[in-house]
Amino acid sequence: MKNLSKHCVDFIDDAKLDSLATGVKEDKARVREIIAKSMEKKPLAVEETAVLLSAESPDLIEEIFNAARQLKKDVYGNRIVIFAPLYIGNYCVNDCVYCAFRRSLRTTVRKTLNQDELIGQIEALEDAGHKRLILVFGEHPDYTADFMADTVRAVYSIRKGPGEIRRVNINAAPMDHEGYKKVKDAGIGTYQIFQETYHHGTYAKVHPAQTHKGDYLWRLDGLSRAFEAGCDDMGIGALFGLYNWKFEVLGLVTHSHHLQKTYGVGPHTISFPRIRPAHGVELDEKYFVSDYNFKRLVAILRLSVPYTGMILTARETAEVRREVMSFGVSQIDAGTRIELAGYTKKGSQELNKEQFQIGDVRPMEEILRDLMDNGYVPSFCTSCYRSGRTGQIFMEYAIPGFIEKFCTPNALLTLEEYLLDYAGAETRKTGEKLIASELSKISEGPQKKKLVERLNNIKNAGERDLYF
Repeated sequence: MKNLSKHCVDFIDDAKLDSLATGVKEDKARVREIIAKSMEKKPLAVEETAVLLSAESPDLIEEIFNAARQLKKDVYGNRIVIFAPLYIGNYCVNDCVYCAFRRSLRTTVRKTLNQDELIGQIEALEDAGHKRLILVFGEHPDYTADFMADTVRAVYSIRKGPGEIRRVNINAAPMDHEGYKKVKDAGIGTYQIFQETYHHGTYAKVHPAQTHKGDYLWRLDGLSRAFEAGCDDMGIGALFGLYNWKFEVLGLVTHSHHLQKTYGVGPHTISFPRIRPAHGVELDEKYFVSDYNFKRLVAILRLSVPYTGMILTARETAEVRREVMSFGVSQIDAGTRIELAGYTKKGSQELNKEQFQIGDVRPMEEILRDLMDNGYVPSFCTSCYRSGRTGQIFMEYAIPGFIEKFCTPNALLTLEEYLLDYAGAETRKTGEKLIASELSKISEGPQKKKLVERLNNIKNAGERDLYF
């Protein structure tokens, strides 16, 4: 294969990260010092993150959990942004050992949505109330930048009743600069690439060298090229369970620092999926992450990168998501189906048609009601993307005052839309009570007056898509 990565920068030092992941000893005073720094909303250095990872005493870990809860509240409030993944095609030239879409697995059902199927999936998602999607593509010659851009434009054009998709993000293979420009011009929000594992040796083991994905540096440099091509919101992630979870946390923080240092803005989101059962996949369980350590890594990431959104996916069960939510999560998917054309189907998951088995299979409305019952405000807001508050500008806005001025009002406006257009009577009652409670917390003044006016316009005048 052609060497694509000869000009890419390798900023991951395995020896250093391994040493930090395994060699730092617990120092209670130092751990508490780092926790205090994180509460000032200052990003932590990789070495400081390693100090938090070294904490093993239950009392220290509980202090980390409490700090993450408080930081989440201070930066994001009690909002949880809602989205859905939509798989467009699962043909793939790669052979990743942990993936049910790998090219050598002949029992996987392959498909690319045609135009009618795409319309059907989008209408089904709109019928559920979704406003924000992430489109997922395999790495295959059919899924060119032009194809992705055309798909994005098609998604935006599909309307059913009051439904519309207001923001499309992408999870796909790394591209060259020209490819990123094409998808950016189509109006995407975040471009998401997961490194899967930052450990070079493990990466080579699970991604065969003769495949596109076998090029570690081409993938590591993927979001750097996206920045250079004009994309301004990026999502990074690691697949936990392939290597030492502490190393992967340090890899994510290192990647965040590299983007911040080089381009002036860190990742817009961080994802931290765990390995799940998948059709035709057998994995060594040596590095699988327990629920307890999963909570730890989420909390430590929240403290290390305070202004980065954190995504908790339906890979996890409802019980785990409910427990982990408070440690810093700002986005979840809901009502998720990941088999091709799954949103128009009834019944249980078909593992030979999906990349992995999802853990939270509840309908979207049930998830939203559960969130509200636990004091969270489900948000379908897309206003930052559409108002130019992206990239470095978003990071500058993400300071005290941002929540009250933009985030909470927009979350309440989008929740009101959902309650009126899609929710059942029980959910509507729960939601209206929550909105009233949230309004009572907002200081009196012009901002609150405008918010109340817009809520009334949504309720009484049928207006939609009002935002600050």
